[in-house]
Amino acid sequence: MLDKYDLISTGRHDELPWRNESTQKPPKQALFVHETNADTVLKNAREHIASVWRGDFHNAKQVLAAMKKRLHKNSTRAADADIQAAFHRHRMQQAQQSRLLNMLAVEIGAGFTLDLPRAPDVRAALNDVYGQANDTPFLLPLNQLLGFIGAHEWHKKGVDIPALGGKIHVPFGVFSPLRGEYLDLLMQAPLPESCQHAFDIGTGSGVLAALLARRRGVPHITATDTNPRAITCARANLQRLGLEKQVQIEAVDLFPAARADLIVCNPPWLPAKPTSAIEAALYDPGSAMLQGFLNGAAAHLNPGGEAWLIISDLAEHLHLRAPEFLSQCFQTASLNVIDILHTKPQHQKALNTADPLAFARTQETTYLYRLRAK
Repeated sequence: MLDKYDLISTGRHDELPWRNESTQKPPKQALFVHETNADTVLKNAREHIASVWRGDFHNAKQVLAAMKKRLHKNSTRAADADIQAAFHRHRMQQAQQSRLLNMLAVEIGAGFTLDLPRAPDVRAALNDVYGQANDTPFLLPLNQLLGFIGAHEWHKKGVDIPALGGKIHVPFGVFSPLRGEYLDLLMQAPLPESCQHAFDIGTGSGVLAALLARRRGVPHITATDTNPRAITCARANLQRLGLEKQVQIEAVDLFPAARADLIVCNPPWLPAKPTSAIEAALYDPGSAMLQGFLNGAAAHLNPGGEAWLIISDLAEHLHLRAPEFLSQCFQTASLNVIDILHTKPQHQKALNTADPLAFARTQETTYLYRLRAK
């Protein structure tokens, strides 16, 4: 997130904008350094002072790695008698560590240039995130810059989707479909009879709309989202797959002004507050999107149509959502459950016993609820 009013004093008689994709407060001051160590950067960071690196780029990466090692060494495992408290403590610890790491920054010059010895060309990666470059230099956390570079490489390479028989290309700021189990559920569920029109609510990368069009044979699909990055991403993916005539994308919140035979939604699975733009695909404060989808589905379904909710029960295992919450939501929304498909996730975090939330992830199940209006 860029706040153009966050001008940071650099100690060299000028101020520079501070860019940060998280909701963290900007530093109160920035100091330019050519060589320093992790302990010094962390000491300054705890005093809300950023260290702007002016030396060798690879040395900066080594300092950042040392900072991560120190912070990881001092971190605590989230398991707790109070499971919800364990989750929130884990999130708070993540936020605190992220804030400290983001206090090691670099200066990005005009045209997205990085004038440091042995620095890579970062123009394409920053253009992916911010769009066209301008002539105003700004300060950027090194940790985020490295994330942008990695995301740009993944964007170019694409994520292979076996069920689609093609790739989905995802830039920074859009959720990547690395968890294949929810895509498999979409492929397994039987379509409503005479399914001519489907909605994909919160389309993100466009992967569900693409599967419905290419593999499930739905002739007309409307995909919606409010995230400009997601809309641009989905349009590019659908055009690359030759599906742009079959799938129309609308920049609206939840439902388009029409009815459909099938409405699909894979909302954020955890009812918690996101701390960055990318986390909006993971966290849904107060389950607002989930409830908005369920409460509006019946009014947008054609007779005999179905709404498919794809969601994990990780929130239940973290005690963030009561076991009966979904059934109560279905009742309130006047929706009947006609079938439930489920599978166990096989992604890396689910299999990692060292993960701080492994006590919940090992129990997680992903569901597809087939719903009809009462």
